[in-house]
Amino acid sequence: MSKTSITAEPGKQEVIITRVFDAPRDLVFKTITDPGLVPQWWGPKRFTTIVDKMEVRPGGLWRYVHRDANGNEYAFRGVYHEIVSPERIVQTFEFEGMPGHVSLETVRLEDQGGKTKWTSTAVFQSVEDRDGMILSGMEGGAIELMDRLAELVEKA
Repeated sequence: MSKTSITAEPGKQEVIITRVFDAPRDLVFKTITDPGLVPQWWGPKRFTTIVDKMEVRPGGLWRYVHRDANGNEYAFRGVYHEIVSPERIVQTFEFEGMPGHVSLETVRLEDQGGKTKWTSTAVFQSVEDRDGMILSGMEGGAIELMDRLAELVEKA
């Protein structure tokens, strides 16, 4: 299994996440854009993920809610800006618990002879916003999310 690489250079406003999946690009794209499959991979296993909205089209809204064992909810939302199947998704990302801290994320999927290279670039409004996201546990969450996605697409 491939490892997830996370790059956050000091003083920059971006985080870059890369991973190679042992699955075809079409399958990876379908998995990340299917509201029925998102709860199986998006977020840590300790949460239940609910897809509240998922309008996969330019201008469409998305909203996912994590629910913990005690019933506490943590919601994330954004707007799709560009959907180019099966190669690119551009969207905003905002944690509702900290409104106003919006990042712009671009996910690129590259075909690598039956495998898929995922490169996600998140650009934050400031270095402070980016650093705050990293301090919130983003790295561990991103690695677990990518591991769960890999399990799903590689056994399909």
